[in-house]
Amino acid sequence: MKTNSTISKIQNLIEQDGRPLTFKEACKYLDISASYLYKLTSTAKITHFKPNNKKIYFKKADLRKWLLRGRVSSEQELEQKAIDYATLNN
Repeated sequence: MKTNSTISKIQNLIEQDGRPLTFKEACKYLDISASYLYKLTSTAKITHFKPNNKKIYFKKADLRKWLLRGRVSSEQELEQKAIDYATLNN
């Protein structure tokens, strides 16, 4: 049996993501053109939903994940990694 605390946590997770975004809303959220978003969906480069093979919808969490992919480390982070690597491998 689920406790009220567990149910509350689940409800909070659902509410954080909110309702699905439409194609147009996703373009605005990502600040990209409709043609580019269409290319991403047609090549399955971005997670999306297409109920009844009609309109395309997106979860904000999926869009955030896509935006944050391919992080580029700063020069300082790279220098620290090099120092750490050199220190551990001597």
